Amino acid sequence: MKNFKHLVVAFSLVMVAVLFTAGQAVAQGEAMSSVTSAMKAGSAKELSRNFGSMVEITLDGGEATNYSSTQAEFVMKNFFAKNAPVDFSVNHNGASDKGQLYAIGTYASKGDSYTVLIRMKSANGKYLIHSMNFIKD
Repeated sequence: MKNFKHLVVAFSLVMVAVLFTAGQAVAQGEAMSSVTSAMKAGSAKELSRNFGSMVEITLDGGEATNYSSTQAEFVMKNFFAKNAPVDFSVNHNGASDKGQLYAIGTYASKGDSYTVLIRMKSANGKYLIHSMNFIKD
């Protein structure tokens, strides 16, 4: 009987861990899916819904600059206006040991192609972009 109680407790803990991990995976997938859709559409407004309060943006190997989410939306609106999207695809994504999400993708416009590194952090149970780096290929 004592072993049965230990088995039930152990099983319960395993189930809680599995459900927690599955919930995180769904949140991560939803966050990156939303970003991918916004990038494909070239929609700064949709993309900004995924911004943290401050976003570091680097364009074409320039200086990394921190912007408020509102400023970052305007920076991306300008970028999309100058580089209208033809396609965006995620080539690789994952999570760090500290729970940050990242994605490496390819952003194609009519004239240029960029490798894009997007990093997201969890804030209030939601993953939000804290940096974006656009490197011209």
